[in-house]
Amino acid sequence: MRKSLILAALVLMSAGCMAQKNPLVKKAKSLCNAETPDFREARDLMEEALAQEPTAETYYWAGMVGYKENQRENYNEMMGQGINKAAAGQAVVESYNYWLKADKLAQVLTTDKKGNEVPTDPKMRGKLQKMMLEYYKGLELVKYGIYLNEQRDYEGAYRAFKMHIDIPELEMMQDAKLQKDMPRDTTYIQYKYYAAIFAVQSELHPEAVALLEQLKDGEYEAVSTNQFLYQEYVALKDTAKFVATLQNAIARFPQESWFLQNLINYYIFSGQEQTAIDYLATAIANEPNVAQYYLIRGNLNENQKHYAEALADFDQALVIDPTMADAQAGKGRVYYNQAVKMNEDAAMISDNKAYKKALEEMNVVFRESLPFFEKAHELNPTDRTYIQTLKGLYYRFGMDDKYNEMNEKLQNL
Repeated sequence: MRKSLILAALVLMSAGCMAQKNPLVKKAKSLCNAETPDFREARDLMEEALAQEPTAETYYWAGMVGYKENQRENYNEMMGQGINKAAAGQAVVESYNYWLKADKLAQVLTTDKKGNEVPTDPKMRGKLQKMMLEYYKGLELVKYGIYLNEQRDYEGAYRAFKMHIDIPELEMMQDAKLQKDMPRDTTYIQYKYYAAIFAVQSELHPEAVALLEQLKDGEYEAVSTNQFLYQEYVALKDTAKFVATLQNAIARFPQESWFLQNLINYYIFSGQEQTAIDYLATAIANEPNVAQYYLIRGNLNENQKHYAEALADFDQALVIDPTMADAQAGKGRVYYNQAVKMNEDAAMISDNKAYKKALEEMNVVFRESLPFFEKAHELNPTDRTYIQTLKGLYYRFGMDDKYNEMNEKLQNL
């Protein structure tokens, strides 16, 4: 009888030992729950506990240290004692990451007594879901992101907001009831937009693109979202994507000239001038009273040697803005460049009489350019190009006083 009692006692002692938590974990919990908690010491203890037992349960309790610290900071704020926003936010991030690790370990499959594959810790997910939902509904990571933005730590703000918007996407949160508690409503979209902007500010281009692509077809800040997306693709040097972004935005926001203007600039600077001319026709149809459109198209038509079209564009620019010096110079340049070409052609003429006639015709065209450059100079008297061109024309026509005047102006610029 006595032997049986002893054996029973040993069995009870053994069972008690098996159920006993790691003493480091127990001590850490006590430090967190003390009237004056010591979270630093609790963390040190949990690091040691993790080194000894890197299990889902230990990671869960390691996360609880950060949870308790954030809870304490929120309580202090509620009681008017102030809040350490940095400590509170860092604690949330810490616990979030520990809990992700806890869930991963808990879901590792093991074989039960019946030979079935089951999660190593089947009860863990429910506990983690509760904690993650509390963080999500309490906007704990959003609050931290706002604080980091105020500190101009934009990358940190991005990561905090990204962690928040990722909670509904976590594999552990894909329960139908949980999803009802985490609607992808307007507020959720706003936070995703803010995360994207913080990524832009941090020059995290792939991360920014990933978020902006998700937002580009929505209604929230739709114009600026597409503008940022275009600029991010430019930063990534992805020409095909930034052109496609502009083209899609032009179709969606025809009233927003910014997209069309940037597409026109791209075609101009990439040497696709005729395509730029075609898009300028659209810009002019949308905004017929913008003189700059006519000026640019005039320059492009001139480059394409569409001289009649170029002169018509410069004339229309001047109808809208009579003070546009570049349009006057554009008209002068059309005649001037034609005269230069005539001079080159004349050099190929061997017959002296025909050669002289060609030079006379050339000078007529040079003279046609003169009044336009004079008007351009009148409108913009400090432009070096206009002065230099006038100096050459006055020299050509023996207008010494005018030539000397332009020469002096050049020297004084």
